[in-house]
Amino acid sequence: MSSDTATVDDRQLAAKHRAMWASGDYPKLAADLVAPLGPVLVDALGIGTGDRVLDVAAGTGNAAIPAARTGAAVTASDLTPELLEHGRAVAEKEGVELEWREADAHSLPFGDNDFDAVMSCIGVMFAPYHQRAADELLRVCRPGGTIGLINWTPEGHIGRLFATMKPYMPPPPQGASPPPLWGREEHVRDLFGDRVTDVVAQRRTLPVTHFADGAEFRDYFKAVYGPTIAAYRNIADDVDRVSQLDRDIAQLGDDLMDESSRMEWEYLLLTARKA
Repeated sequence: MSSDTATVDDRQLAAKHRAMWASGDYPKLAADLVAPLGPVLVDALGIGTGDRVLDVAAGTGNAAIPAARTGAAVTASDLTPELLEHGRAVAEKEGVELEWREADAHSLPFGDNDFDAVMSCIGVMFAPYHQRAADELLRVCRPGGTIGLINWTPEGHIGRLFATMKPYMPPPPQGASPPPLWGREEHVRDLFGDRVTDVVAQRRTLPVTHFADGAEFRDYFKAVYGPTIAAYRNIADDVDRVSQLDRDIAQLGDDLMDESSRMEWEYLLLTARKA
């Protein structure tokens, strides 16, 4: 493949992913369900006053805004401008100052060694080419700087949701890797290799009590979550398959709940230092 073709393909892929994440209402999901994760990541990295911080695939700023509250100089980058606009509005309302930049995690528009800390909270995991994204995280972090990630695990709710939706989705781009692999410690260690030290990885869970049953879980994701919307759009002309996917996701939601309708969404918290 020539470099020109690669550029075109990258732009087409980015446009497709940008449109997917702009569909539905991801800001609602971020506020309703995953807001507690951002402060967890900021605390794990020990971010504080004067640190230069980059949040990759920042979405609406669930980690970037808490990082900026510490006094750090924060840049929130994301592929989807609609999410950045929402985050910017939230930050302005709260009186928090940070920079918002449109950027592809595969090719970050920042210099080598620019940041003291580079982080991503359930964001970079959705960049299709894991090695390219991992290389970029490392490139923009200074030697001795820290990298911190929170990613959903393959065994957790998003891993199982993606496995449920896979038969109904269009084929992924050639060479792409499944997002939940970022939630597996050995996978991330392989991506970073000997370019990092002091790796600390913990599996944790986020308690969720937002849904009464699996059907409500399904309807929520069907309305607000880009990948689920994309799955339904892919089979929109097949009534039987739509009905089957409805049943499959509702069953998954029921399976994820305990007797009190509580879910425990598993994630991997990983920090490392650039060698």
